[in-house]
Amino acid sequence: MSAIVVAAPAFAQENGEVTVYSYRQPFLIKPLLDAFTEETGIKTNFLFAGKGLLERVDLEGRNSPADVILTVDIGRLTQAVNQGITQPVASAVLEENIPAIYRDPRGHWFGLTRRARVAYASKDRVDRNGISYEDLADPEWKGRICIRDGQHAYNVALFAAFLEHHGRAKTQEWLEGVRDNLARSPVGNDREQVKAVFAGECDIAIGNTYYLGVMQTNDQEPEQKQWADSVRILFPAFENGGTHVNLSGMVMAKHAPNRGNAQKLMEFLSSETAQQLYAQINFEYPVGEDVPWSERTRSWGSFRADDVALETIAENRKAASRLVDEVDFNR
Repeated sequence: MSAIVVAAPAFAQENGEVTVYSYRQPFLIKPLLDAFTEETGIKTNFLFAGKGLLERVDLEGRNSPADVILTVDIGRLTQAVNQGITQPVASAVLEENIPAIYRDPRGHWFGLTRRARVAYASKDRVDRNGISYEDLADPEWKGRICIRDGQHAYNVALFAAFLEHHGRAKTQEWLEGVRDNLARSPVGNDREQVKAVFAGECDIAIGNTYYLGVMQTNDQEPEQKQWADSVRILFPAFENGGTHVNLSGMVMAKHAPNRGNAQKLMEFLSSETAQQLYAQINFEYPVGEDVPWSERTRSWGSFRADDVALETIAENRKAASRLVDEVDFNR
């Protein structure tokens, strides 16, 4: 289990407080929590862990101070539910603010922002304005694609969506085609795939949209601005479908000691004000249908989100992961 950093006052289980456990780093979340405290007067405690957070909550059991857990990817959201460390929330506010496709029908998890899994295309070497996910297996792209580990959660979710659209046989054939089109073995994170396009190692990189914003604004590592400037986003879609999206989201901890305040925080985070702030800070897309996108995300273009239910993607993850191994995707 990784080291855990406490970035707030000591935990206290009393009225007027709410404790947040988060996979997302403090600088991404603090502005939202500060806005919540300013609006409600409720103090927030914050704990960050890059790994092992759900396991920690499970081990703490009834003694856990966690009220709200923030995480990313439908796999982690459903993992929290399956581990039995969440409780359902019945809230007309959450139901109004978050479309049904982006929340658990039983009320255990709720989406906050969306990220699309897209193609970062070289501005110099890719002369087209669109591409489908199915196209990625076309021999046209042989030796031209970069992607991170096929077993990474972001890719497994994409493959699970493909599985729902096309079934096992076609998904296996497609994975083999994408594998054969790779310029190199899967390695690194999404940003490093864009770096490879910049370096001429490949012409298309598969990654999440928000990484472009991270690179475009990275003053500490300005070379990443060069990487970002070498690509443009193509929003792939499934045949007879849309662009694959995943979530950042939230759950209420099963033994939340401040349940009322936890619900107030969740409702605040689902509000238009918070979603706009969240999307601007993290370069993601709000889940609220009427919440405006940030100027930066609008500049990348538009897309229609795929309508495969996220709980279906979660159910398909194991089968998709097995196929990744069966086709030796990471060879």
